[in-house]
Parts: sequence; structure tokens; C-alpha cells
Amino acid sequence: MLDCQLDGGNKFKQVSDHHPQEVHWKLSHHENFSRMRLKLLPNLHFDSHKDASNLRDNTGWTKVRLSEEITLPINISQVALRKESDFGNDQTSEMELIAEKLEENDLEIKSEVTQGTEKLLINCDCELVTLMSVIKGKIEITTNNIYFFDLSQIKEDSDRHDFKVKFIRKNCVIETIRNNVFTTIMRLRPPNLLYHNYKSPSDLLKSSDLIQKWVNREITNFDYLMQLNTIAGRTYNDLSQYPVFPWIVADYESEELDLTNPKTFRDLSRPIGVVNAENEQEVRNKYNTFEDPCGIIAKFHYGTHYSNSAGVLHYLVRVEPFTTLHIELQSGRFDVADRQFHSIPQTWKLLMENPNDVKELIPEFFYFPEFLKNINKFDLGILQGTKEKVDDVILPKWAKNPEDFIYKHRKALESEYVSSHLHEWIDLIFGYKQRGPEAIKALNVFYYCSYEGAVDLDAIEDLTEREAVEGMINNFGQVPSQLLKEPHPVRLSLDKAMLRMLEYNMKKPDLTLFFDQLAHFQIEMASDHDPIIFINSPRSSQKGFLMSSVSDLLITVSRNGYIGMHSWAPYDRHSTKGFSVIVDDSVNNTRWRRDLSGSFHPSIKLHNKLFVILPDYKLLFCAGHWDSSIKIYNFNKNKYTHSLFRHTDIVTCLAMDSCGWYLISGSKDCTCIIWNINQIILQPPKPYQLLHGHDEPVSCVSISTELDMAVSGSQDGTVNVYTIHEGHLVHTLTPEGCVSPIADVTFVTISAQGHIAFSVTDKINHSVHVYSVNGVNLGSKYILGQVTGLTTVSDCVVVTDDAGDLTISRLLGLHPMYNVPLHIPIQTVVATSGNTHLLVPLRDGHLVIIGLPNN
Repeated sequence: MLDCQLDGGNKFKQVSDHHPQEVHWKLSHHENFSRMRLKLLPNLHFDSHKDASNLRDNTGWTKVRLSEEITLPINISQVALRKESDFGNDQTSEMELIAEKLEENDLEIKSEVTQGTEKLLINCDCELVTLMSVIKGKIEITTNNIYFFDLSQIKEDSDRHDFKVKFIRKNCVIETIRNNVFTTIMRLRPPNLLYHNYKSPSDLLKSSDLIQKWVNREITNFDYLMQLNTIAGRTYNDLSQYPVFPWIVADYESEELDLTNPKTFRDLSRPIGVVNAENEQEVRNKYNTFEDPCGIIAKFHYGTHYSNSAGVLHYLVRVEPFTTLHIELQSGRFDVADRQFHSIPQTWKLLMENPNDVKELIPEFFYFPEFLKNINKFDLGILQGTKEKVDDVILPKWAKNPEDFIYKHRKALESEYVSSHLHEWIDLIFGYKQRGPEAIKALNVFYYCSYEGAVDLDAIEDLTEREAVEGMINNFGQVPSQLLKEPHPVRLSLDKAMLRMLEYNMKKPDLTLFFDQLAHFQIEMASDHDPIIFINSPRSSQKGFLMSSVSDLLITVSRNGYIGMHSWAPYDRHSTKGFSVIVDDSVNNTRWRRDLSGSFHPSIKLHNKLFVILPDYKLLFCAGHWDSSIKIYNFNKNKYTHSLFRHTDIVTCLAMDSCGWYLISGSKDCTCIIWNINQIILQPPKPYQLLHGHDEPVSCVSISTELDMAVSGSQDGTVNVYTIHEGHLVHTLTPEGCVSPIADVTFVTISAQGHIAFSVTDKINHSVHVYSVNGVNLGSKYILGQVTGLTTVSDCVVVTDDAGDLTISRLLGLHPMYNVPLHIPIQTVVATSGNTHLLVPLRDGHLVIIGLPNN
């Protein structure tokens, strides 16, 4: 495989329904499985906020609010203040009360839901909490729906917030609803409710096994921090309780980021306000000398907080809707340029110099490069000292561009140094150093009202005072729920974790962590007369010790349409290979083998894009038939049971999301169809969206439900990116360095972080290209042979070709990380669950398995 990089900028066409010449963007609420909000959508109601820029420029420094340290009120009603020993004590009792209420009348509600009648269960006054505001209204819960009615005063040019949520069959997110309303919803048992237990956050963490998974390196540092934030009540939907992440790197001046040097990193055992030891005495003196004349407010080290609304908007000012929220917070204007987030090195420098500025980071610093770009070209002002215009964020010297910064910053988060010290920061934010004597020793005490349970709002009878206290808490920031009252355990080193994983846990690590130790083995699975052209990714379910010998199902389809149902065990301690495969003998038995052939169009040569399998292995979807249908093969009945009709020409390709909710098909009729297959056991799949946008037949498709993305490649040389739920065309990507109009997009895939990787063949060359979820070109290169398989593993892309080469390259820049010349044409490639192995069928009938051997 030739590693020839293509030059050029980001040459892609962005399409939207309005203003096709100039598209503006806003953040989508969709998250991937790691809770990353990666995706931008066209902002059809864009506001350039010129008035906010003009107000800033005409106001000057003296009239703009927000000092480094918030003025703290000390006249809260004493009856509303709780002793520190009482913090959180009501949490467990409230959960117990909810559990008791759920048992009452449970059968009655279930019978009403079963009968299908809509009956009102509860209605009461409530407040709709949005990112920055609270809307007073009324909530009604029936057996089928949740209704919210906006009762706030009607204002000119303002929208009402009346809405209905149908939660019986639609996705619905309910956060922090208490008492009778909460119990009513929980009794209805919505099928898409992810968590339906009633434990306190600390008990939930203990029962989740998350700590042990992190200690054993079964989950990443990022995923662990995000899970801790979620359990502790942090959410993207409340800026005062936004997920909080630590500053990791302390070196923003070097040309290269050295992740092996401890001096590269911040001291995670100290609060950000005293990472610079020179600030320690000032912080200590503030605590020792503070005395509340009323005797109500306890001593504290910091008069600001590490996570609050202003801090979140400070970082996200370039991205809508946070731009608008920033302007609202600043009384209708942009903040002055010198206080804007314009430089990462400068922000770190100011943090180290000023102990009153204790902002930690937000998750976007580890996955979202767009927040560092002024993509909407807002007028953010001019710096007074240098007269420099504030535009894109200035990056450290070691970062070439925002994408490179995010990649290296994430690598720093997952580095060995951070892995061995992250528990110290967790102790400060979520653990035993969050409050009490240990917090005092650690110089980690914040203003009293920021702690959970410190103020009993229900005890404040004066409505004006109560709203003022609520506003102060929301603006100042809130300490997360305390999850641990003892020191957090230390993470195992990578070597120790790998040995433990192999010896005790009956599983293999991600192969991208050990490129230098990978090995490949060949197994004879078919013949060169009828090689395997499709192989599914076996899902390695969690097994106990007594079930360790139970294997997974590995399904294959041969060139002649014969199905093989093989046995796959990703871990075998008795084999030096580290896995075991038992080949299905029925493939070679003319009497017993399962046969798909018979109705394929004569022009169709069977290939891996024609087949997909449900995650539960019950059904196989098959395309390429003469009647333009998609046929469904039932493994239990060993025959086709249904056919799906909607395309007007032969279906050329299929793809399914990881959940088994949606299927996407592409056809020679130049269209794609998204099918809803979530209820396939109960009813036949129905078309969900019909997607247009190609001028030639569709040749490949991919879909990601969690990111609301559907992607199609065509013989017209373009890749279209759509939304699933609205069917909108968001981007059209045109590959660089390809000869049009003969270029043909042959394969496309979507990574867990929304990267779009695809291969192109034109009359001269073969090439591979990678774009971000938001249409930014991350790399392009020529390859020697025609691509036969494409998949992603972690932050890498795997490419196979008919010259017999398999190459694993980094998604950012397509730099090669691992290469295996197999010298025999490769049919396809898939990765197993957890990226433990690569399965590579060859044209001579052998199956090559790449992974980490037991030795």
C-alpha cells in the first residue's frame, strides 16, 4: 500500500436548505456513546449579533460587569442554612420514599397503559429548567404523554414553550424530577428509560462497578470522568452544573508535547488555584482571616468556582447557542475582547498568576475542535494591548491546528502519567477531599452555598429572597454530589492491567494499544472456488467464570451465497493464538448448508456491502435482488421470510446501526432509504426517510443513530451526509485529488466519534479520505490496490485492498501505524467487539485473524 499523502485544503461543498453560499452553524444535542456532543447543524435562524458587538465597543471597560471574584451575599435567612454534617442526609431518605411510592398503585397504572387509553395521572405547577433560564409552567402526565404548558408572562417577539413528549415509544430524557412527578413517570416504566433505580449518587457509583472497570483499564479516562459527572448530577442541560474536566497539561510553550515527561503535566493532587505554589499562602490567608460578622457563612478558600455558567460560556462563546447565552449573561453585549477566551497558553498563564481564577476545563477540550474556531465569524473585538483581532483561539506551539490540539490533548488525558494520578483530582472534585477537614487540608473549600444541601430553599418563605438565592447559586456554580468518602483507588499500570486482563478477566485488550506485539494467524474456512465475501462482527457478551467456554456466533456468506455459522471465542487461555474458531461443517454439505442464492440479479457479483445482520443474530438482510427488494432471511427457519419494497431499481448496498434500530439502503435509482427496524419482531419494517442528492447510483452507505447521521457514497464521486430524523442534507463531500466525473466512492464508514472515512476509485488512482463529523478534511492518500474493506478501530482506520495489503492508519492525517502484507487479495475486514481482533477473509478461502497472542 502506497503511503502518498494528498495535498490541498478542505475542498468540500456544504449544503443546506437556506443560504447555500454561506452556511452558519449551531451545536446539535446528539451525543455518541461516550456522551460527546460532536456535531454541528445548519443554523437557519442565524444572528450575527452585530448589535452586541456595537454595544460592547460603545460601552467601555467601566460599565461591563463581572469581576474576577463574585460579590457574595451574606444575608441568607439563617433558617435556610444547614449544618455541614446534614449535607446530603436527605438524599437517601428521598430515594427510599420514591421507591415506596412506586409500589403503590403500580398494577393499576400498568393495566391502564396496557388498555391503550390515555388517562390523566397527575398535574401540578412546575418549572422548565433550560440552559440559562427557568420557565414557570404546568406539567400534566398521562398514561401516554407528558405535557408542559408555559404559564410565564407573554412578551413581544418571544416564543411559548408549550410541548408534548410522547414517552411510551419515543426517546425521552427526564432529568432531576422529584417526588410525586418522578414517581409517576417511573411507575409508567418508559421502555427507553436508561436508569430506573432509586439509589443516591454515591450508592449508584458503588453498585455500578465503574471504579473497578477504570482501575482495570476496561474504560478510558475520558469515559470514566464523564460517567462520574453524570452520576454526580452534572449535565449539558444546565450551565451551572455542566460536566467538569481537569486541566491536564502544564506545558503550552514547547514545540513538541512530550507525554513521557512528568513536567509536561499539571499537578492533579492540588486544586487549580494552588497548582502554582506561589499562590498557596494567599489562599491560606484568605481562609484564615475570613470572618462573617453574622456568624453564618463558613470560611472558604475561593470566592469563585471551578465550574459555573460564566466559565462555560467563556469557553464556548464561538458556538451557538452559547454565543447567544453569553450575550444574555453580559446584558445584551459581548464581553470586552481582553476578557474573551482567545488563547489557551494565555489562559493557563493567567490561571497560574491569579488564585482567584479557578476555572477547570469542560469536556469539549478533549473532543470538539470546532469550539476553538470562529466558524460563524462573530465580531469578538480587538485586544487593547496588541490591537489584535479576536478570532480563532490561539493554540499551543505543539498543536498545528484545532484538530491536532484535540488529538494530542486527548492523548495527554489517556497518558500513563494522568492515568496514575487522575484519582487525586477525583478525590478533590467528587471524593473525600471535596468537603470537611480533608478539604481544608487540601485548600479546597469553596463558598458555602455552592455545596449540595447547604441551603434549604423550601425554608425561605420570602419569594424574592428565595429567587435571589436560587439565582446566586445558579450563577456561582455548584459542587457535584459527593460520590466517595474514602480515597479513590489507583489505576493499574498498562502492563499490569494487560496481565490481569489476560489471566483473570477472560478478555483481550484493544489491539490499537499494542501495535508492536500484534500477530496474525490463518485458518482454513472456505475454498478458493467459493471464498468468504461477508463476515459479521461477533459480539463478545459479558460472561461469568462458569460461562467462559461459551462461544459467540461468527456468521459468513460465501461468493456462491452459502451461509456459515461458526463458533468464535475471542479468548482461549489454552491456545497460543489467544482465540479459538470452530468452522461450520455444513457449508460443505450440499444437504444441510444454508443457501441465499436464487434471486440475485445476474449483473450483481456478491460482495460484503449486500448483507447486514441484526445484533441478536436472528435475521439477515440481503440486497442485490432482481426485483429491487431487500430480503430478510430468518436463521431459525433457514429461509427468506419477508421482502421490503420501495426502491425502483436494484439495491446495491446496506448498512445497520450498532443498536439494530435503523437500516439504510442505497440503490441504482440514486436514492437511499432509512428503514425503521426497531419493532421488526412485531411488524414489518417501514421506510423512515427517503434521501435524495446523488446523480449516479449509490454504491455504499453507513449510519450512526446516536449521532443522527446517515452517509452515502455514489458513483458520481460524492459523499452525502444527512440527518436521520429530519432527512436533511447537511454536507456534500468531494474527495481531493480525484479525477471527475469518473470517480466512484466504493466504501464508507463512520467512526464512534463521527469521522467519515471513504475510499474512491477513478480512472487513474485509488485513494482513501477521512473527514470529521463536521466536514473538515483530516487526511487523504493514494493506495496501490483497489480497496476491498474499510473499518475504524478506536482512533484509527483499517484499509484492505486487492493487492493483499492491510494497513492501520491514524484517522487524523492517515499516518500509518501498522501494516501487514498478506500477498493474497483481501475480500473484506471487520473488527470484533472491543477492537480485540481483526477478521480478514482472503480470496483463497483462508481467514486471517489479527490480535494479541497469549504469549
